Amino acid sequence: MRPVDTLYLLGLAAIWGASFLFMRIIAPEIGTVPTAFFRVSIAAAGLLVMLTVMRVSWDFQGKFKTVLLLGVINSGIPATLYSLAAQVLPAGYSAIFNATTPLMGVLIGGLFFSERLTPSKLAGVCLGLFGVGVLTRAGPVAFDLELLIGALACLLATTCYGFAGFLARRWLDQRGGLDSRLSALGSMLGATLFLLPLFAYSAISHPPASWGGWQVWMSLLGLGLVCTAFAYVLYFRLLTSIGPVKSMTTTFLIPPFGVLWGALLLGEPLSMAHVYGGVLIGGALGLVLRPQKS
Repeated sequence: MRPVDTLYLLGLAAIWGASFLFMRIIAPEIGTVPTAFFRVSIAAAGLLVMLTVMRVSWDFQGKFKTVLLLGVINSGIPATLYSLAAQVLPAGYSAIFNATTPLMGVLIGGLFFSERLTPSKLAGVCLGLFGVGVLTRAGPVAFDLELLIGALACLLATTCYGFAGFLARRWLDQRGGLDSRLSALGSMLGATLFLLPLFAYSAISHPPASWGGWQVWMSLLGLGLVCTAFAYVLYFRLLTSIGPVKSMTTTFLIPPFGVLWGALLLGEPLSMAHVYGGVLIGGALGLVLRPQKS
């Protein structure tokens, strides 16, 4: 890769790693649903401005409703689940669990979309889940019901990502040329519409004790504009310049940044379980993502 592409790749991983830091700051203050709603709605507004400035043609090729539905699966539900996890899990834990996304994609592809489940991929899934078990059982956070709920929320979020990837390929026919930036905008709009009634109900029936101070709202802006809207634009640029396979290596790079930001800025404890669990999941990704012999 060109040096500039390597810089973009590292920058994207650092930005996405920071999203778990921001959620860890926001969710305990204002709650799960408000965190998720503000994240996707701010991102939608940011993308709308960006695409207008970039003069993107607003041609959804008749797939606007489909993109909205994908937004619920790929953004609305995962944002809610990660916000739930952020109330009980350190940022580093969520970042490491997020790396199981390709593993869930392998399982979902084999079970529901007739994808070939090779021995290498199956071994990768088992190794990755073992890594998750090591982190949850031997990590610095007490092994209790809250930890299990947080871990399960993260794994359900990555399951949604896995389904969304296959559904996007089937419903949107990416070879047909639907602008991926429009897919991103539609996804955020769909997530916003999905979460709006939930947010309204939550705000009326169970309002948070506090809507937070300037730190919470600056974190929300960072989460929505930088970690979501801007990150999408940067990711699309990488897809164009280095292709989807190399761009997928961000999956390996996000956990170290997530753990680093949590330790440096939130004082989250570190242990060798982070290393053991991260290495196991990284090895699992290597098994899943390596090219298969024809």
